[in-house]
Amino acid sequence: MEIKRRYCLNKKEIKKLKEELNNIFEKEIIPNKANIEIAITEDYEMVLANNEPIAFKINDKVYPTLKTILKHNLNSGKVVVDMGALRFIANGADVMAPGIVDADEEIKEGDIIFVVDENHNKPLCVGIALMDGKSMKESNKGKAINTIHYIGDDVWNF
Repeated sequence: MEIKRRYCLNKKEIKKLKEELNNIFEKEIIPNKANIEIAITEDYEMVLANNEPIAFKINDKVYPTLKTILKHNLNSGKVVVDMGALRFIANGADVMAPGIVDADEEIKEGDIIFVVDENHNKPLCVGIALMDGKSMKESNKGKAINTIHYIGDDVWNF
């Protein structure tokens, strides 16, 4: 993946970015006094904190990377899937409701969420909820999560 342009954010832009990320998972993700940069690629803008990818932007919406979720051990917005769903999610497939074992009941349709496997509790993908958390647990059919970023994609390999 080729970086077309790279630039540093000013204090006002950093404050706005911090608020966006903190609202998603209710936790401080961007460290204080970090050098925050944006690296623009063909498909998205990568947010770097001290040269480490912490989030990415698609259509002006900010999504945390799986590595950020791993590092900060986040729980808000978590969905648990059975091991049968693992190979599909690892290939970038959307998450179907029958594969969901548990979900944060605070999840609302349109929220940014992340998916973990039931055995290891490790993040597999970041996505957008297509139904609320309670419906995810109870539903036996349909697509529940639109996958945006998964292990092994360009964002993961950045």
